[in-house]
Amino acid sequence: MSADGTQAEATVRAVRLSKWYGPVVGVHGLTLELGPGAHGLLGPNGSGKTTFLRMCAGQLQPSLGEIKVCGGAPFANPDILRRIGLCPEVDAMYDELTGLELVTFMAELAGFSRKDARDKAAAELDLFGLKDAMERRVGGYSRGMRQRAKLAQAVIHDPDVLILDEPLTGTDPVSRALILDIVRKKAKAGACVLFSTHVLHEVEALTESILLIARGQLVAEGTATEIRDVLSEHPHHVRVETDRPRDLARALVEVEGIHALRFLGDSVVEVETHMPDAVYTRVPELALSLGVKVRSLTSPDASLEALFHYLVERGTRATGTGSGLDASSSGAPYRPIDDAPPPRRGSSKTKSPTTAPKGANS
Repeated sequence: MSADGTQAEATVRAVRLSKWYGPVVGVHGLTLELGPGAHGLLGPNGSGKTTFLRMCAGQLQPSLGEIKVCGGAPFANPDILRRIGLCPEVDAMYDELTGLELVTFMAELAGFSRKDARDKAAAELDLFGLKDAMERRVGGYSRGMRQRAKLAQAVIHDPDVLILDEPLTGTDPVSRALILDIVRKKAKAGACVLFSTHVLHEVEALTESILLIARGQLVAEGTATEIRDVLSEHPHHVRVETDRPRDLARALVEVEGIHALRFLGDSVVEVETHMPDAVYTRVPELALSLGVKVRSLTSPDASLEALFHYLVERGTRATGTGSGLDASSSGAPYRPIDDAPPPRRGSSKTKSPTTAPKGANS
């Protein structure tokens, strides 16, 4: 609530936000601001997405820095918590309750009367395609049905900020399309939606506003097209296991787009390139013409983990700091959020991808 009695806009703001568990760092020096609309939080497993979302939801208290949701700190703050809807990744539900009883109970906790809570629960379960299953016990639900029941309880009180941690896990294509459509409508209605996943195309189906997190840091942000450009900049390594690696390497030297060749042991030649498709095409052709036997053709970079490692290292080189998490521990001291507001990110306008943002490495 602002000084004039009106509610603050649906926003999530973090400044040099950090959370650690003993010696383990979950989030480190993260600075961002998100306004109304849908925002995709993309990162490999263990990158810090869930820790960040739990701080946004008021479930965890930051170790350092500040997090503000709708203008206030969410931890132990009922006025802010009632404006937040949460669909956690963890599958912990009251299995002895029916779907209707579960969502009704959650609606009552949100402040609705018994009758209003039951009516709204039935409407939300119907919206998520669970009309025929709402009288069944949750313990008998499939994984996709459980996800939809969790989503129904997350939106039942019409929250200003909707936090969805891997909401599409275990869902079938029909359920996935339904969930994305509902979430998209919530974002268009003015809610700030945080949607985490480790699958790029899931984010692309929902929003153009994408944030990449690795090792607890924001390593890039932008539209889906801009993120694709970052992916194309990522140097690829292709490993060819063959009986004559040196003969194949001599032929590969002439292939366009190859920047480096190295030998790994006695039977593997590794190619570094920004044109992996060309390499995948030429290797079989050259092997056939030379009579070389190729046992395997693989890439250690064919994963989000490899991309994020590259982005973190690129950001480290750009700032001249140490590697990994230590890269964000030096520089200017922490300042309160009101004294150092981060750049504003809305739902319709995004910046080009950036690495090593100020909040992470300044």
